[in-house]
Amino acid sequence: MTFAIRRWFVVLSLALPVANAGAAQPKLDWPGKQITWVVGFVPGGTADVLTRIAAREVARETGLNVVVENRPGASGAIALQLVARSTPADGYLLTVPGPLIYPTPQPEIGRELAPVMLMAQGPMVVVGPAAGAKASLLDVLADARRHPENWSYGSSGNGTSQNLAGELLNQYAGTRLLHIPYKGGGQAVADVAGGQIPLAILGSAPVMPQIKAGVLKAYAVTTPYRLDSLPNVPTVEELGFKGYAATQWFAVAASKAIPGPQLEQINAALQAAVRTPAFQAAVDNAGMIAGDGTREALTQFIQADDAKWKALVDSGAVKLVN
Repeated sequence: MTFAIRRWFVVLSLALPVANAGAAQPKLDWPGKQITWVVGFVPGGTADVLTRIAAREVARETGLNVVVENRPGASGAIALQLVARSTPADGYLLTVPGPLIYPTPQPEIGRELAPVMLMAQGPMVVVGPAAGAKASLLDVLADARRHPENWSYGSSGNGTSQNLAGELLNQYAGTRLLHIPYKGGGQAVADVAGGQIPLAILGSAPVMPQIKAGVLKAYAVTTPYRLDSLPNVPTVEELGFKGYAATQWFAVAASKAIPGPQLEQINAALQAAVRTPAFQAAVDNAGMIAGDGTREALTQFIQADDAKWKALVDSGAVKLVN
């Protein structure tokens, strides 16, 4: 398998402006004079949530109009291909979630896509409907070993970080939880909250309101640390699966055709955006860490994460079934 790195507002269409700079003189000479920020998943998931908050702040920093456009499909590959083929006049940015495995090669940051900045990284949460919930994840896994036909988990798509986390859990727990891929975390949240699926492994941002409202039960978090916002929810590792750890991240990329000086200016605007109170509040509530750093630092981060998951997939420790 070829390995390639690539994820609570509800919107009424696939492309809505999140900020309008008005008549003020823009501070950034961006190609096309408008930023179109593409998200490769449906609205409502972590990638969409963080992008919309960051987009508003980038608009304030740059003086440009910023439009977030959802282009879901093929676990984000449609959006990757769109931006990789784009011209400078399109003015595209792209939120790239990771880690993510594709069965065939797709555009990558550092190759067909230019790195901009790491926006955020953080945990995923194993959740189920609160109605009829098991006492703990250990009870879920025990029942899943006895009755594998009754248990499945939803994610935001095939090969996504949530899918990887689920298959890693299968490997550690000796279970065969069936993977149910969605076109984004928002759809999976709705189905697990409604009891259509018994479990989901999703980013913390879209599930947190449902957990707080008592609609979803949080069974465990995938990171080695607990979340301050969910202090009583154990890590998967704490439940006896030593060494289990899975983190998702969200990077910003652009077409390689966009000149370097403009990309550096966008990097500076993003660094300012992720330090704003609005963005910090969003990541803090979700137990995430705001990103930072240079364009080169993003490339190095992705290369290291790529190597980690490639080794697990190549060794057979994690098997993805689409």
